[in-house]
Amino acid sequence: MAAREPQEMAQVAAATGAKKVHRTWDRVLVSAFLAGAYIAFGGLVAITVSSGLDPATWGTLPTLFTGAAFTLGLVLVLIAGSDLATGNMLLVPFGAMNGKLGLGDVARNLTLVLLGNLAGALLVAYFLAVQTGVIGDADATGAAGLTHERLVSIAEGKALGETPWQTFLRAVGCNWLVCLAVWMSLAATTVSGKILAIFFPIMAFVAMGFDHVVANMFFLPAAIFAGVEDIGWGTCS
Repeated sequence: MAAREPQEMAQVAAATGAKKVHRTWDRVLVSAFLAGAYIAFGGLVAITVSSGLDPATWGTLPTLFTGAAFTLGLVLVLIAGSDLATGNMLLVPFGAMNGKLGLGDVARNLTLVLLGNLAGALLVAYFLAVQTGVIGDADATGAAGLTHERLVSIAEGKALGETPWQTFLRAVGCNWLVCLAVWMSLAATTVSGKILAIFFPIMAFVAMGFDHVVANMFFLPAAIFAGVEDIGWGTCS
């Protein structure tokens, strides 16, 4: 399988970062909106495939299934093409380090991308996860009840089960692996190669319980929209 050399990967990364910045603000927002929705799709499918698996029987395997399914999100982002904050945190600063961009360009791009990611994640959380009934409420039965229970477990673990310091460190670990996935995908010249490069780092960070900022833009609001007790907008901050 053909692969780029590290020096060529660096050139591609810098050029890609510059290209992401040299667009109008509305194009950046739309692209970021799509990325937020794609990550939310990954989160939603991860909930559905791992729901109903009792930890007393399955142990930590549900987190492995969650991670494997969640990789869909970054596959959609990188193959379909969109702007994800965590990926841009590698590519855009890389363009600045290579003299193609200024610090103001980096700050402006990441701000717009985070806002767009949030909008896309919120749309999927409210309309496609909760309003469709894919994730039920506390009184739901059947598949909707199982997905509700799984969402409760994930959201409570993130919002209530971690200290701010733990959340920060888990975010560092997550973005390290996400950036590795993006970096390794640059080495691949085929779609199948890019998917393979993405799969293992993304599966790993989810399985280890690390925190992805855009994924949390889906999980926590979805829990609020689904009426999960003790989860509110104050716990998302």
